[in-house]
Amino acid sequence: MAYRDNTKVIKIGDRVIGGGNPILIQSMTNTRTEDVKATVAQIHELEAAGCDIIRCTVPTQEAAEAVKEIKKQISIPLVADIHFDYKMAIAAMENGADKIRINPGNIGSKDRIAAVVSCAKERNIPIRVGVNSGSLEKDLVEKYNGVTAEGLVESALDKIGIIEELGYDNMVVSIKSSNVMLCVKAHELLAERCRYPLHVGITEAGTLWGGNIKSSVGLGIILNKGIGDTIRVSLSGNPVEEIKTAKAILRTLGIREGGIEVISCPTCGRTKIDLISLANQTETLVQNYPDLNIKVAVMGCPVNGPGEAKEADIGIAGGIGEGLLIKKGEIIKKVKEDELLAVLKEELDNWK
Repeated sequence: MAYRDNTKVIKIGDRVIGGGNPILIQSMTNTRTEDVKATVAQIHELEAAGCDIIRCTVPTQEAAEAVKEIKKQISIPLVADIHFDYKMAIAAMENGADKIRINPGNIGSKDRIAAVVSCAKERNIPIRVGVNSGSLEKDLVEKYNGVTAEGLVESALDKIGIIEELGYDNMVVSIKSSNVMLCVKAHELLAERCRYPLHVGITEAGTLWGGNIKSSVGLGIILNKGIGDTIRVSLSGNPVEEIKTAKAILRTLGIREGGIEVISCPTCGRTKIDLISLANQTETLVQNYPDLNIKVAVMGCPVNGPGEAKEADIGIAGGIGEGLLIKKGEIIKKVKEDELLAVLKEELDNWK
């Protein structure tokens, strides 16, 4: 049985995680939270892409007050990201945040942590306890001779214990590192000792190219071990790309259905059409059909195209200035090369 089947059930706004509930996808806005219009616009874009929960930084009182206005205009739960200033955590909750993310280690004294927990308890707002390798306590770095998985887990369990001692257990836990295999090991160790839902991700993964690779490898391993209740792909780029990658990871692992999967051949000397462009255009096109759960094949030649595309629901295979439309391995019709994308779009528009 997967670890996630046995984690505590936690409610975030109108969404539920843990206890075997579906894994939810998170992202974080990169706008100034104080700019309500820009932040709402970005959240709407992320919602459309498939984001289930959004996180916004709350570094100022103005940002905390903006949470109230943002909440009125979005339909997914909002998590307030807090660092250093415990007053911002309280202000964010007072303005309607559905969850707060804190690192108790940088909030300050236990009195300050207690004030945050007391406010959360009054409103039954979950707290995400976050520990990152970059902020691991010096004594744990010294104890384990560097940043290690064991040190991260000890830090996380310590922070969990602080909040539990204050009589609160409405928690989600995250334990992240930019070191993929260290992150994997930390999650393995923590999952065995933690009953709270785990938010997983490879932090500071990098650019769209490198970050996607690190996130796919790391999250793929962690999720496939039955660990993780919510996920975020952390990329230096448009956060919409984080959602696309997260959805693809979950779909590839067979954890979540929905959305069109595009398969395409790597090209070879037989390729007589602009396959690379056609495949990229197809991948862009299918983003407009988030509710279709099918596989689309884009093949470069008619020699192996029908055979290679037989496992796809629909496919196109190029020839010399023309191409084939294929459904369930059967050739339906032949069209000009410049008509292939339009023909595919028409089929998707009318898919049943």
